[in-house]
Amino acid sequence: MVIRTGEDERVERDVWAALAGVHDPEIPPCSITDLGIVEGVRVSDEAVEVDLLPTFAGCPALDVIRQDAEAALRAVADERDVRVRFVFTPPWTSARITEAGRRALTAYGVTPPGESGKGPVLVPLASLSRSEGTRCPFCGSRDTALESAFGPTLCRATHYCRACRNPFEAFKPKTSPHASIGAPLPPA
Repeated sequence: MVIRTGEDERVERDVWAALAGVHDPEIPPCSITDLGIVEGVRVSDEAVEVDLLPTFAGCPALDVIRQDAEAALRAVADERDVRVRFVFTPPWTSARITEAGRRALTAYGVTPPGESGKGPVLVPLASLSRSEGTRCPFCGSRDTALESAFGPTLCRATHYCRACRNPFEAFKPKTSPHASIGAPLPPA
C-alpha cells in the first residue's frame, strides 16, 4: 500500500504545471499536456517519473521533448531523480488533444484532427473534386482540397482552401489500430 504525503501531492501538482510549460518544438503554441502526450506522472520520495506517448514513433522531436521535459521537471523535483520515458501503450490518438490544444493548433494555422468530418480519411486520387473537405483554420470554409498527404512532419498533411486561397496544414487523424471502416472498437 502506498501512502501519499501532502508533499508528494504538492510536487505532483508542480510537475503537471511544469509539463504544461513544455511545448512541442514543431508546434510551438501547443504544450505537451494539451497535445495529450503525458500519459502518467508518479512522485515518490526518491524520484519524479513521467511517461510520455509519442504521436508518431518516428517523430524527430522526441529527443527535444524529453530534454525540455527533464529540464522543466528538475526545477520542481526537490532533489528527486527525474526520469522521463516514452511508452507506446496505450497508443496516442488525436482524441487526447485538449480543447485548449485544438484552439492553439487553429491559431497556429493547423487544422486539428477530426475537423474534416467523421470516419477514416481517404486520400482522393483527384484532390480537385468538389467534396466537403477539412475546415480551413483561416476562414472556416470546407471548400478545401488535400494537396499532399505528406506534410512537413509525419503527423500533418498539406491542404489548400479554395475560398480564401490559403495553403494550410492539418493533423492527420490517428485512431486506434483496431479501428477499420464501419467496425466498432473491441471492448476494453
